[in-house]
Amino acid sequence: MRLITAVIKPFKLDDVKAALEQFGVQGMTVSEASGYGRQRGHTEVYRGAEYQVDLVPKVRLEVLAEEDDAEDVIDVIVKAAQTGKIGDGKVWSVPVDAVVRVRTGERGPEAL
Repeated sequence: MRLITAVIKPFKLDDVKAALEQFGVQGMTVSEASGYGRQRGHTEVYRGAEYQVDLVPKVRLEVLAEEDDAEDVIDVIVKAAQTGKIGDGKVWSVPVDAVVRVRTGERGPEAL
């Protein structure tokens, strides 16, 4: 089992969600995030004053997947989130030792 985490641009969330649902992913966790990568934020002008925005708004998406499906899920996320511009985000996966559905006590793949 793998936990796939993606940090993407907020306006791409609907595209990624639709692509994952079409692939067959049944559940995901989405949260607001902020940060920066190589772009180091950006400058904006508000009422004539220029100021530095250090942390860029992002969306963090987490999906549990079977080991065999993990690479495919990553590919689906990357294709749906990609704009070709700086700040598109990152996707990574880590192994998961145990998963338990709280309501029923099911463990492992049955808990997905």
